[in-house]
Amino acid sequence: MSEFLSGLVRLRRGPWEMVATILIALGVFMLMQPFVLWAFTYSFIVTLIGTVMFIIVSHFPE
Repeated sequence: MSEFLSGLVRLRRGPWEMVATILIALGVFMLMQPFVLWAFTYSFIVTLIGTVMFIIVSHFPE
């Protein structure tokens, strides 16, 4: 766990790509669930933030 947190602090690609991927997956899940309207409402922006974050983070050093 501390390796993950130190990777986040030192702006390493691996941990940040994992966070971006989780955001994308969360946004898709929010889009597909039929029960909570606020989750459906914010699903596109969460997916978009995750996608843009993944594009930016892919330029970070290993």
